[in-house]
Amino acid sequence: MIVMPAVRHAAAGAAALLLALPVPAASAAAVAEPTPPARPFVDPARLDRSGSQVQPLRGAPELPSVSALSWLVADAATGEVLAARNAHKQLPPASTLKTLFALTALPHHAPGERHTVRDEELEGIGEGSSMVGVKEGLTYKVSDLWNGVFLSSGNDAVHVLAAMNGGWRSMSKQMQEKARSLGARDTRVVSPDGYDAPGQVSSAYDLAVFARTGLQDPQFTRYCSTAYADFPAGGWSYGIANTNRLLTGADGVARYPGLIGVKNGYTSGAGNTLVVAARHGSRTLVVSVMNPQGGGGFAVYEEARELLDWGFDAWGRVQPVGSLKPAKDLAKAQRPPSPEPVRAPVPATVRASAQGTAQDRVQAKAGPEPGAGVQAAAATGAKPPARDAAPSGGAAGLPLALVGSALGAALSLWLWRRFGARGN
Repeated sequence: MIVMPAVRHAAAGAAALLLALPVPAASAAAVAEPTPPARPFVDPARLDRSGSQVQPLRGAPELPSVSALSWLVADAATGEVLAARNAHKQLPPASTLKTLFALTALPHHAPGERHTVRDEELEGIGEGSSMVGVKEGLTYKVSDLWNGVFLSSGNDAVHVLAAMNGGWRSMSKQMQEKARSLGARDTRVVSPDGYDAPGQVSSAYDLAVFARTGLQDPQFTRYCSTAYADFPAGGWSYGIANTNRLLTGADGVARYPGLIGVKNGYTSGAGNTLVVAARHGSRTLVVSVMNPQGGGGFAVYEEARELLDWGFDAWGRVQPVGSLKPAKDLAKAQRPPSPEPVRAPVPATVRASAQGTAQDRVQAKAGPEPGAGVQAAAATGAKPPARDAAPSGGAAGLPLALVGSALGAALSLWLWRRFGARGN
């Protein structure tokens, strides 16, 4: 009979067609990935603008009206600037510059280290400087000298510590390099104690950078938050109090709840300056205020209080207008992550078919190992696979249709030849 060869040829043709068909690609729904949340864009150039900068959201409180020439409110944890006014305006910093001095010199000597003061270390202290009472010939612990710097704003203690760290000029250079490394580009250091000097300037932005960086150092934080301490004077000691009234509540200035401290300052050229940090729950703010134009000598504390209150109230209800992080770090943080190559997952039936095809090709060359399927089944406890088992589900629909069509064509050809030949 002619039907069997025809069927065999039709089946072989159908199998060849199946091998030539492309593997169906995965649907778009199978490879879709969730869109990552948008990162808040922080434009560092916005803080270069003059005037007040703030981006309120719905329900945000209004900025307080303060008279300072320059001020800034920032999140100490993230460095995000919540609001500012003339953030990069260069102004004399007075003793708030001692924050940069501490960042630079603190790591070089242990708190318990002792130092005997020499006469030359107290030379060149500016007239009218604030002093803690360091005396030549006496021996002090380094921690005592730092209490003198932070609590009494003692320029005499600064001079001694600067001498221990390379001298006055070297200290100025070290502080300048430290400021640059932190991205504080407005600061020019001439006198490490903050005493008025030609060309010496800083900004509300830079002071906030110094304070935020200092709060990451336990020693800095301990000194700047100390309200009272004893200062040695040979065979006896006397008490000193921190001149930051928001910390101590002195002179009729109410203490601010949760205040950590940091540093205040005053000179005739700088006016009153202040950089403070306060914590409410898990939130910590840094506020810097430079040279209030009204309200008397204690206005700097009251304006800082208003800005702290506003910052805690506005938390989560304003978009940041800048960052205290260096520009290179900010750019790195805002750079979108490199996209991972998306690989379409191959359906299990296709993977099994591909694996089976590869194995069949190897066996076609070398021949099947006798009893291989039975041995594998015995090892796993499963039944031996049927040699000619057809695939199930949707994957079987296309091959069966092609085979059926081929068989139908072969049968038609056989019938035509058998009965057609008789008719002729």
